[in-house]
This record gives sequence, structure tokens and C-alpha cells, in this order.
Amino acid sequence: MTTTAGLIQITPYVWEIPVSYKKGMLVPARIFATRALLAAMDEGVIEQVTNVACLPGIERYAMCMPDGHWGYGFPIGGAAAVDAESGIISPGGIGFDINCGMRLVLTNLTHEEVAPDLKRLVDRLFARVPAGVGGRGFLRISRSEFRQAVEQGAPWAVERGFGWAEDLERTEEGGGIAGADAGKVSDKAVERGYQQIGTLGSGNHYLEIQVATPENILDPATAAAFGIDRPHQVVIMFHCGSRGFGHQVASDYLTSFLRVMEAKYGIAILDRELASAPFRSPEGQDYFAAMKCAVNMSFLNRQLILHRIREVFSEVFRKTPEALGMHQVYDVAHNTAKLERHEIDGRSRQLLVHRKGATRAFGPGREELPAAFRQTGQPVIIGGSMETGSFLLAGVDTAQQSFFTTAHGSGRVMSRHQAKRLFQGRQLQRDMEKRGIYVRTVSYSGLAEEAGGAYKEIDEVIEATRLAGLSRPVVRLLPIGNVKG
Repeated sequence: MTTTAGLIQITPYVWEIPVSYKKGMLVPARIFATRALLAAMDEGVIEQVTNVACLPGIERYAMCMPDGHWGYGFPIGGAAAVDAESGIISPGGIGFDINCGMRLVLTNLTHEEVAPDLKRLVDRLFARVPAGVGGRGFLRISRSEFRQAVEQGAPWAVERGFGWAEDLERTEEGGGIAGADAGKVSDKAVERGYQQIGTLGSGNHYLEIQVATPENILDPATAAAFGIDRPHQVVIMFHCGSRGFGHQVASDYLTSFLRVMEAKYGIAILDRELASAPFRSPEGQDYFAAMKCAVNMSFLNRQLILHRIREVFSEVFRKTPEALGMHQVYDVAHNTAKLERHEIDGRSRQLLVHRKGATRAFGPGREELPAAFRQTGQPVIIGGSMETGSFLLAGVDTAQQSFFTTAHGSGRVMSRHQAKRLFQGRQLQRDMEKRGIYVRTVSYSGLAEEAGGAYKEIDEVIEATRLAGLSRPVVRLLPIGNVKG
């Protein structure tokens, strides 16, 4: 069926825009969504995903996930795989908050046990994990030490006592992607980042205490394999990235790519926000090495935050983090480009997979996964709005169609500016507390930006990922306490 917008319905949950839609498209564009979610997407998504389909070296499809909305260059929720030899790398396909991602941590506590101390927990987390624009972390290191740290990532922190060895096993890339070269990073980027390790940041970043109620355990066997195995179990989820450091790395290389893209490499693009360089060019490889430093900064940042969370729970409950069962479920990245092997036309190929506001979601059996998840598929953590809840999912084999990529969140339905006009932060905080969600924030206007009404319904997004065969839900998690970044 062809719709009036020129979309071809491939399945009830997969929509294709053919190459005839726009001059220069090298592959079709595919949107994974229910009809309702598709209808709610802004026109910019169509424009941007079809621009992505014009990038040199792109393979199979340009893609948009069910939570897709307009972004910088790529739509948020966008993904593209390019040939590693003939393709390009584009900072706009990765985003400014490089390796913005999610981490989920278990406890062996129940809601009943946590409830009397919930406000004390949230207040202490709010004090111990700096939030907001320009927040500084507790770690005091020099600029040169920071350069060493971002070449290693989370292992640097664990070696210094800020975590457990098992945390690394349960983090994408072991918490430290290989090939990071701080020599490719500007002094300005280091200046912006070296005091921000262990901070949440602002925007849609948060730290949340959540509960897995029995009726929301959707796949008990997989939930137990992921460590959620008791009624009303309390977990902690947080979302943050590479802070000012990652933003500066992206800004530096966007400027660099714009200088050489056409003049040196003859790459013509439809949108300057998709500035690119050949992946194997000196400029492309320099950015890849610098981007990896930002990827590692983000893993390092989340590792230090986990350390602080364990400290706070340990103080409040007067038990060690080990006795509280504070094991990490997994840490997933959103904004990255990674070299991965995927099968195309029956042949294994090395591809550079750009994921922008999208989550890698490997199915069972992938060798990149730790042994604990080879049977279940990769844990996938998808954050909803602070009012409505979040999900833990698992990767599935059928996600091969999207190069094992799925959604990353609810997806906005309005701009931050619109949200601030519609919602009042202080009132929102009071209303949420009446509903059993205690929130601390550095900014009421920032809280208003993240109101539940500013986002798509998380249940619709998750159902679309399931129906489209991108990932499968395991547990729905309800918020009870939130530190808003």
C-alpha cells in the first residue's frame, strides 16, 4: 500500500520511503512505527531520514526508530550503516552528546523497605551527584590525567576503586572502547570535560529510583536472568553522557569536516548538519579516535555516578553495596558509531554503524555479549518520561533488519520551549509527589521541559519495537524517586 505521503507499507510496523522520493537517495529509508506513531512524527523526520539515505557508502536503508523525532542532521532515533572502506563518518549521525547512555543497577531491597527512606535517598543522591549545566564532579585530576582516563574509560575508574570488575563485563565495550587517542582531542575539549566526571548534566538526563511490581514483570525468566527476581524489587536507572567534552569533540570535527568535505573529497550533501569525511581518510580516522575518547568519557562518567549511588545506599541502609545486591544489569550507549560485522546478502561485512538516539540491541548468540546474556540477548534499557516509567528489554534475532538497533526512549512530541509554556515546574513537582514520585531538580524550568506530556507514550513506543521485531519487553519499571539533571 502506498500512502499519500509516498510511504510504502512493508509490514504493519515497517514503512519505506523509496529512492524515487528524493534525488540523490542511494537506498530507501525505513521507519519502524505503528501507524499512530508514524502519524505523530514531525515532517522533519521524513526530510532528515531521506537526507541520510544520500550519504556515500550507506548500506541497505537509512532508518528511524519508533521514538524518532527531529534532530541535528540525523533524526533522533536514527541509524545508518555504511561500508567501512567506501563509506563516510558523520558527527551528525552520532550527536553532540557522544555516548549519552543508560545504566541500570539492581538492589535486593523492596519498595516497602525503601519507602521510609526514599526522600533521604533522593536528597543525598541530589547532593552527591551534581546536576545541571556546568556541574563539577568530586574527582580532582589534572588535564593530563584526564587525557589518560578517556583513553581507557571505565576500567580507569575501576582500577582506582570506583567500581567492581563485574561492572565492566556488563558495560558495552567493557566500558572502554579500543582505539581512543587523546592526541586527537583539542585542549578546549579537555578544558570543558576534565572536571565533569561523575556529573549528570542537564536536559533529559536523570537518575531515578524505580520499582518492578509483579504485574509489570512481562517475561519472568528473562527478568530473573537479568537479576530482577523478587516482588516490588527496587532498581536504579540513570541517563547521562560525555558532558561538555563530547560536545566540544563533535563541534571541533564538524568544523574540520566542513572545510574538507567538498573541497578535498568532493562529497556533496543536502544538509550541512550531515558534514562528513571518508571514514578511512585522515580526517575521518582522527574524528573516530577522538569520538572514542568521548565514548570512554561517558562510560567513565557513569562509572563514577554508580560509585556515588552505591555510597549513598550503603550509608542510608548501613550495609555494604555487596550486601545490598547492587549489581549492574547493563550499560548501553545511544550516540555512537561502531565497527560491527553484519550479514548482507549472505555475506559477513564490516560496517560502521551510526546510532543517533538509538540503542544497540544484539540478539542471542552474538559474541560481543558477555556469557550471561548469550542465551537471553542483550539487555536493552529504554527510559520513558519521569512521570510514566521505563522499560528493560532484550535483544532479538529479528533485529538483524535494523543492524540490531532499537529505540532509546519515549521520543519528544514537542520542543523544550513549548513544554515550558505548557507546564509549570514547581506545580509538576508537587503533582508528582502526590502520585508517589519524589523529585529533586536544579531548575523548575528544566523540570517543565521533561514533563510526561512532552513525550510520546512509552508503552506505545515499546509495543512498536516489539511488533516490528526490534526488541522484546521484559520488565516495566515505575519511578518513585528522581534526580532531574
